[in-house]
Amino acid sequence: MPEANVIAWIREKYTALAGDFDERARQRWAAAEARSLGWGGVTAVAAATGMSDRTIRTRILELDDDDAAPVNRQRREGGGRKRREVDAPQLLGELDRLVEPGTRGDPMSPLRWTCRSTYTLAAELSQRGLPVSPNTVGRLLRQQGYSLQSNRKTIEGKQHPDRDAQFHHISRRVRAYQRTNQPVISVDTKKKETLGNMKNPGRTWRPKRKPVEVKTHDFPDRTLGKAVPYGVYDLTHNEAGVTVGISHDTAEFAVAAISRWWERLGKARHPKASRLLITADSGGSNSPRTHLWRWALQKFANETGLTLELCHYPPGTSKWNKTEHRLFCHITRNWQGVPLETLEIVVKLIGSTQTREGLEVHAWLDENLYAKGKKLTKVQLAEIHILCDKMHGEWNYKILPQRN
Repeated sequence: MPEANVIAWIREKYTALAGDFDERARQRWAAAEARSLGWGGVTAVAAATGMSDRTIRTRILELDDDDAAPVNRQRREGGGRKRREVDAPQLLGELDRLVEPGTRGDPMSPLRWTCRSTYTLAAELSQRGLPVSPNTVGRLLRQQGYSLQSNRKTIEGKQHPDRDAQFHHISRRVRAYQRTNQPVISVDTKKKETLGNMKNPGRTWRPKRKPVEVKTHDFPDRTLGKAVPYGVYDLTHNEAGVTVGISHDTAEFAVAAISRWWERLGKARHPKASRLLITADSGGSNSPRTHLWRWALQKFANETGLTLELCHYPPGTSKWNKTEHRLFCHITRNWQGVPLETLEIVVKLIGSTQTREGLEVHAWLDENLYAKGKKLTKVQLAEIHILCDKMHGEWNYKILPQRN
């Protein structure tokens, strides 16, 4: 049969069958066809199919080799280019030494003050004679159990020896009040928010490529001022009242926020209340060491007739305050990505905060001005009727109402 006819004949068969085969099957068919033709078969099949004669010869060797890759594989087991850590076994050890946290303080480490990105690590490994790509570095780090992580606030510093005892005491008092249907609240001040068309952390859904445009620099606007949210969270009803102040975060402002919550929410929720338990931090406007805080509470107790019991969290444990993780975190999430341009926006965003667990938040604006550094007279100090608990009286005490 003339050679041209052979090539045409092979091409005709190949065209009819090629669509039913994957690449490896087509190559093996071409090898089997070339082997059956004998001398000159490789050249004829290569011309008919367009395959490389080298590929056909390799497949013929596989057909003759019992240890060749099985039909359902493209390569022999273990074939192909080896991974970088196989070619350079010392790579993992060097990478681990670079990433090890202790090297940041090691004066001999070239990366002791460098951000350890995959690009930086790849460059350093290349300088050490182990050229590797950033993608490979990322894969090896994940393989070694590393992951991208941010800092976590867990170290509380020096702990008070009675820290846990105070937590247990607060827990017991909360349960005791709830058993007798007496109100229990947690109070705290959220961080001050600068008003204006400024970037607010977080993201919100917007039309594509149409983000909210805000100022480049977050310089405070004195004409707009700041918002000072003070939260009062009702543990029993999962309800909160947040007073947004425009002045200083003082003890008078804090007690005014508690009083506002009582008049607008608490009194209706607890019509038979004779006592009120307040849990708070040990610093800021509601610090137990502040005389103004106790004096303002005395006025509130006199006006309402409530016996106020105060339980403060030990210093350095403010994150355990219920207001933080049951109220403020949800407010922050609700207004993420929204510029806090005016007090009205702040109040409405706080008041619209809800959770699937049923949290309900009410927000009010307090436009009164509260002076910082206010001092009490001896007469005013004598008006405070306080009863300290045997269990750390500086943290646990009662303010008893006085009637004229």
